[in-house]
Amino acid sequence: MPARERRASGLPGLPRTLPEVVGARGALSDAALLDDAQVDAVVVAVAPPREAEDGLQPRAGTVDATVRYGVDLAELAERAGGRSFRGASGEVVRVDLPRAHAGSGARLPWAGLPPRILLLGVGGGTASDLRRAGAALARAARGLERVVSAATADAGPDAVRAFVEGYLLAAYDQPRQSGASPSATEAAAEQLVLLAPEDRPDVTAPIEAAHRAAAATWLVRDLANVPSDVKDPAWFADRAVELADAVGLDTAVRGPAELGTEGFGAILAVGAGSARPPRLVTVTYDPADHGVLPAGAGADVRHVVVVGKGITYDTGGLSIKPREAMVPMKTDMAGAAVALAVVLGAARARSDRRVTAVLPLAENHVGAASYRPGDVLRTWSGRTVEVANTDAEGRLVLADAVAYAVAELAPDVLVDVATLTGAASLGLGRGHGALFATDDAVADALEDAALSTGERVWRMPLVEDYADALRSDVADLRHVPVESPGGGSITAALFLREFVGDVPWAHLDIAGPARATADRHEVVAGATGYGARLLLEALDRL
Repeated sequence: MPARERRASGLPGLPRTLPEVVGARGALSDAALLDDAQVDAVVVAVAPPREAEDGLQPRAGTVDATVRYGVDLAELAERAGGRSFRGASGEVVRVDLPRAHAGSGARLPWAGLPPRILLLGVGGGTASDLRRAGAALARAARGLERVVSAATADAGPDAVRAFVEGYLLAAYDQPRQSGASPSATEAAAEQLVLLAPEDRPDVTAPIEAAHRAAAATWLVRDLANVPSDVKDPAWFADRAVELADAVGLDTAVRGPAELGTEGFGAILAVGAGSARPPRLVTVTYDPADHGVLPAGAGADVRHVVVVGKGITYDTGGLSIKPREAMVPMKTDMAGAAVALAVVLGAARARSDRRVTAVLPLAENHVGAASYRPGDVLRTWSGRTVEVANTDAEGRLVLADAVAYAVAELAPDVLVDVATLTGAASLGLGRGHGALFATDDAVADALEDAALSTGERVWRMPLVEDYADALRSDVADLRHVPVESPGGGSITAALFLREFVGDVPWAHLDIAGPARATADRHEVVAGATGYGARLLLEALDRL
């Protein structure tokens, strides 16, 4: 077996299959549902007490267990969780119901229930609360097969979607390359059944929407978590083409020869120090080609181009990083993975927007041919850039890709997404992406989408006074300021703006939220997949 195949053999196929979530009509009081021996657990949604109420309150849609089974669920919740369980969003308590001894002839009042109840805190029942509740349920239900829940029985479509998204996102397990077989208790429940009363709207559409959004996030996580001894620009390009071919999208891949002939000087320079050369990939979804729009409607279709930074590993180049800072750099291509997931998600959702993903892929390594501080690069646009720091490579590959996209793809809206600056994570922490935009309508669309998906953004200013910091005495631009005015994410955005022209543009710096060191709600440790759901949600608004 070739070395590359041997190293890759422990990796998952792409895309992976997510746990199954289905809708069903009924209530937890229906004997036909709960007497089924294949149900491993039922989920009872519990809310904090409201004014003038004593104790925790089971939500609407739960079984009236006091009448049918002789079990007071509110009392059970308090006994099982103690004072710490208050029904807040994301709290969960597992209650294993005792069974009568074989041959005793005794029948306990809850004999018709499955062997366990999961008491799930849903807080105020908002979409954000239910997203967190769904995530908590996914972790509590690991190792089970079939779980039945009425937690969303009285929820609207947006809240149902949020609950399912939270469940699927937290059900993600990072692939491991190991000779040991994974434990069954590590896997998410195979099926989650959401119960809805007969008089409530069908939940099929929000479940499907949640599945598409979560699948896009899983794809970003999987790609970003692949170790860089496997994931080089060629590997990523091959995966992009395979995934695009599976849904009938148009692709183009430029290798080193084409990049040189066509003048992609910045991408070539960043990748020059690696034995594994760069690529530039474009993937296009056109709704007219997929029967979404009538023939001849192409001229009126809005074209959204998403450019994603695709540094498959980043040593910092000659401006080398400290060892500790290199460890997570296999995820420095998360922006490209988001762009790819967005165009694939648009196709699966049959969006009426034309969407193109542009993926500049390179490995920023140290070698005899590495580009140097002090070099002057000629970018695809013809503008020259003085290099000051080879560890600011992301804005260089984006400069080539953005200029190309503006000139050759005629976008109506351009969005770039990148793990670009440590300054963004220092300023905003791990919970927000830094949003820059030249167009208020585009910024508003992204901010509205962020409110829907829970992937938070904070709009940052393009400070005109800082633009002079990018001046160079030997080139058109310097990609890192001569004398830094501070605001490193701002000067990076101002540099990218030089290549945008007059196209409405947004830049999303995801250096903070793209990675996590621990699980928290729907976010998982490692690559988080931040940005895929946000941009998919924003497509119709752009």
